[in-house]
Amino acid sequence: QVQLVESGGGLVQAGGSLRLSCAASGRTFDSYAVGWFRQAPGKERDFVAAITGSADSTLYADSVKGRFSISRDNTENAVYLQMNSLKPEDAAVYYCAAGSKITNWSLFPYEYDYWGQGTQVTVSS
Repeated sequence: QVQLVESGGGLVQAGGSLRLSCAASGRTFDSYAVGWFRQAPGKERDFVAAITGSADSTLYADSVKGRFSISRDNTENAVYLQMNSLKPEDAAVYYCAAGSKITNWSLFPYEYDYWGQGTQVTVSS
């Protein structure tokens, strides 16, 4: 069982930066792939970025490539999403998710077993 808690969301102007954190419980966190997803009002939950358990590989959605960076610190049981050059279209509730049966990483929500409660990101133009 893994529990995930996101933090770091807030209001930022376009062009600004935020760093989201995902704190995880569990002693085998490094065996879980972790993904970040986002959901804007009235829209589906979209993939943002993912990282392998060992942090040796990452995957990004085209819309955030070059602006966002995912990382993890398994000694702290934490995963981070550094978001730079934010745009109004990045506004959404951001969720982190963990999956133990994922090979490397996944962009499909259904492959993740555990989800956090989400953190709101608002970007003003």
